[in-house]
Amino acid sequence: MAVFDYDNDGRLDIFFANGADIRNLKKDAPKYWNRLFRNEGNGRFTDVTEQAGLKGIGFDVGVAIADYDNDGNEDIFLSGVYRNTLYHNNGDGTFTDVTANAGLDKKDPEYGPLWSVGAVWVDVNNDGLLDLIVINYLKWDGKNEAYCELNSHRAYCHPGKYKATPNELFLNNGDGTFRDASVEWGLRGHPGKGMAGVIASTNLDGKMDLFVTNDKLLNYFFRDKSGKFEEVGFDANVALREDGAFISGMGADFRDLDNDGYPDICLVALANETFPIYRNTGKGTFEDVTEKSGMAKLSMPMAGFSAMIADFDNDGWKDIFVSRGDVQSATSVPSGSANQPNTVFRNLGGMKFAALTDEAGFASRPPARHRGSAFGDLSGGGRLDVVVSGIDAPGEIWINESPGHNHWLEIKLQGTKSNRDGIGAMVKAVTKSGAQYNHMTTSAGYASSSAGPVHFGLGSSASADLVEIHWPSGIVQQIRDAAADRVIVVKEPEK
Repeated sequence: MAVFDYDNDGRLDIFFANGADIRNLKKDAPKYWNRLFRNEGNGRFTDVTEQAGLKGIGFDVGVAIADYDNDGNEDIFLSGVYRNTLYHNNGDGTFTDVTANAGLDKKDPEYGPLWSVGAVWVDVNNDGLLDLIVINYLKWDGKNEAYCELNSHRAYCHPGKYKATPNELFLNNGDGTFRDASVEWGLRGHPGKGMAGVIASTNLDGKMDLFVTNDKLLNYFFRDKSGKFEEVGFDANVALREDGAFISGMGADFRDLDNDGYPDICLVALANETFPIYRNTGKGTFEDVTEKSGMAKLSMPMAGFSAMIADFDNDGWKDIFVSRGDVQSATSVPSGSANQPNTVFRNLGGMKFAALTDEAGFASRPPARHRGSAFGDLSGGGRLDVVVSGIDAPGEIWINESPGHNHWLEIKLQGTKSNRDGIGAMVKAVTKSGAQYNHMTTSAGYASSSAGPVHFGLGSSASADLVEIHWPSGIVQQIRDAAADRVIVVKEPEK
């Protein structure tokens, strides 16, 4: 699912990807349609799916949002089972399926049709054009599905029964088409069972590295080495949990949790697997702090699918939201354990967390098998709200009513030499309490896309003494004495 402003009216809208008839992978009934809801600005949303041309065709799973052609309108990429779809935003409230024209409809010559779970928009070669990384899961054939049981009921088979598939990189040609560069950039040689991809510049060199969670396999860490990705998961210490166990890696996020300037990694997994946190040492490696941070004990009984790092109470420390729910249906596992409430892990300062479920209000809704999640300020109050999807369950909108009067600041980027969205730009905000760091990306969580602008909670500070932006082009831009509680539109200078 995605939170984004599809019609440029300044209000964030909501898009849900939806499945299809499992027998034919077709949306042969309205209940399978994808859904776009326009934000009317008064706490209400209108279903505009049909008029926008977004009902869809096949079994869609993940969403990735970005302005891939730099025309000022946010476009939609859908990943799915045997089919991906690129929708071009026409700028008049409608979208056009341009998948074939873009060259994104081809079957893999070795693996055949792929099952993709998510995608990442990022300018890997810094030419001002957003490229597309597609995260693929495993090789599946619904017509020859193995029979597996759990507690005397048919259940999903273990991922180990299926063949791994490689992720893909498509370079943007700048004319509406894309070129498969998976081999030359080093992704093709590392098949996996990917569930999420997130990006950040690990050593702050401006090149975006890629972290990919895998289901019951080693996680991958692809370091950008100027024209090629080098897989260094083991060397970086993010391939496995601290005890070396394989876990069901699901959603992830890649942002600075301890305000030291270096982006850290959090991912979620299923019950009894914990939600690992890897602290960036600033030396190209990571330290597993899952136990030290308290996350191991807090998350052990939980199953999570989507993890998002953001400052939800605007106190200057980024928190972790997790959409929760197990894999199997309630008939296949002990009663009640598949359906779970969501949880936010409040950052108590640095790398210590408290799990808030009832306290955050999440117990006010029935538990569910939650899946995707996205954040954005839906209500315009300066606090980040959350939207969550679930299996066979209604979507959920959680309006942020965090107590207190902490200040905030959002930086809406507009690239010129860089891509228009400013994806990959690194932003620092300095207040009397110290410095904070964030970067522009729409990829976070599981199969979902969160909205810009780049958000900072400022605590008691009524202004930021300095906002510094490092654009993907290499241009560095500074804004001084930025008053809080507003969105600042920043256009990249020409030089």
